[in-house]
Formats: sequence, structure tokens, C-alpha cells
Amino acid sequence: MAETSIPGGGPSPWALEAHGLGKRYRRGWALRDCSFRLPAGRICGLVGPNGAGKSTLLGLASRQVEPTEGELRVFGVPVSDPAVLPRFAFLGQDKPLFKRFTVAETLRMGRELNPGWDAAAAERIVRSGDVPMHATVGTLSGGQRTRVAFALAFGKRPGLLLLDEPMADLDPLARDEMSTLLMAEAVERGTTVVMSSHLLSELEDMCDYLLVVAGGRIRMAGDADALVPAHAVVTGVTRDGDLPAALTRHTVIEKRVTGRQFQAMVRPDGPLSGDWQVSEPSLEEVLLAHLRSPDAPALFTPGAQPGTERTRTA
Repeated sequence: MAETSIPGGGPSPWALEAHGLGKRYRRGWALRDCSFRLPAGRICGLVGPNGAGKSTLLGLASRQVEPTEGELRVFGVPVSDPAVLPRFAFLGQDKPLFKRFTVAETLRMGRELNPGWDAAAAERIVRSGDVPMHATVGTLSGGQRTRVAFALAFGKRPGLLLLDEPMADLDPLARDEMSTLLMAEAVERGTTVVMSSHLLSELEDMCDYLLVVAGGRIRMAGDADALVPAHAVVTGVTRDGDLPAALTRHTVIEKRVTGRQFQAMVRPDGPLSGDWQVSEPSLEEVLLAHLRSPDAPALFTPGAQPGTERTRTA
């Protein structure tokens, strides 16, 4: 795993590292006891139902929200340290651009506000979509506005890009175009991306790392290629209307019984031998099973959950 150099500290292999992170509002805890690690250079899908705490987590990472408890580090530096400001960019669904600014004026604003501004990259992103530089932002289509917003984000040259459903309002063609742009720019620059989305099929195509949030807690975290094979779909005949006893020694995430047939999403605790059919699920099936079963045991792939030791930052 490559280490990333960060201002104000030594190298860190983690783009984000949380220890006991929590945020409480008057209505209750939005996040509680969240501990996880996101390696630098990964494209991470942030998944969870509405109200699960996804936007709160992104707000904490982008310094828009202060934690009630715990700690969050960005490339090894506490998120409360101003030294992290040049290291991340945040883009939300509302994409708050000045509608009366032209595209050229918007990019100039980005240059004036960001010392490390990459004018060539920002202009390339805009021009590759045939967005007129003289057009005002308010006259652009949804896809064009999103392209300008991405140009601002990548022009900053962030090590970490935080996305809170910025493509939710786009039509399928524009979504595909923006997804391709995002992947190309992130891979070229080695940018770590955290993207919240409700479109699970989109995450399956784009993301190699996952954070699943439910009930304000991290339910699953780690490499997508390791999380999916850790599960199996088991189909067979019930015993007295319930799962066969031999199956219950495994971790059952979700089960469905229809007549004499059952289907279960299982995390095998050893060989799955029995009078049933076993198949490998898709990423979407695994995510849906965990989202429907928030009380299922949490799952972290190796390295995704910090231990008691501290990552070296000096």
C-alpha cells in the first residue's frame, strides 16, 4: 500500500481513519462508535438507507460538522487541524455554484481561492464536455453544471474527494458521462474518492472499497472483492418451516421462507455442506441483505478496522 505525503505530518497510508467517531444532535445520535480505515487511492462507495448517517459522516470529514466524540484523521492529520483543508474537496447534491457567474468566472474563482489550483485540469474537464466558457452557470443543463462542479473539485487537486450524491439529479446518459469522467480523473491523479449513492449497481461498477452504514454505525467495511466472496446464497427445502439446523451454525444475514422453500444470505463459518444449493451473490445482493438486516454482525476485511494501535503520523 503506497504511503501518501501530507502537510503538517509524516506519511500515512490512510486517507481516512476514524476511532470511536460519533455525532449527537438533539434528536439523538446520528453516528456512534464508528471506527474504520480507508486506504489512500481507493474509490469507496458509502452505502446506507436514508437517515443512516452517511451525510453526517461526510460532513465530519469535510469539517462542516464537529464530532461529539472520537477522532477522525485525514491522511494522518486530525480533521480539526487547518492543515487538512488543501487535502480534500467536497461536492454535494445541490452543487452550490453562483448562477450569475460565467463558467470562466467560476474557474477564476477556483484559482483565486486555491493556492495549488490546476487550471489546465479544470479547463480540460469543462472543454471536454463542450461547455461554453462564456455561458452563465444558471443557463447550463444539469449535466453541464455537474461537470463545472467536478472541474472546481479536481482543479483544487485534492488527495481526497468527498461526494454526497452529486449525480442524483442527472438523467441516465449524463450520469454515465459523469461517472466516466470521475473514474478517469481519479485514476489519473490517484485521488481517493468517497461517494455516497443509492444506486447500488453504479457502486458495483465504480467502487473497489465499501463503507456500509446503518443505524448510525459501520456495518461493513473493506475491499469489495473480499466482502462479496465472504457471503453465499443458500437455497433449499425448509425443515418444519424453518432453516435446516445444519445451516444455523453459520452466520445468517437474512432469510426468506416461501412455502417449503427457503433462501438465505449466509456468511459461512466453514464448509457449506448440506442438501441445498449454494451460489455466489452479487455485490448488490450482499448490500441489500445487510441494509435489510442492520442487526447482523458487522464485517470488516483485514485492515479496515483500526485496533488499539495508532497509525504512525510522525
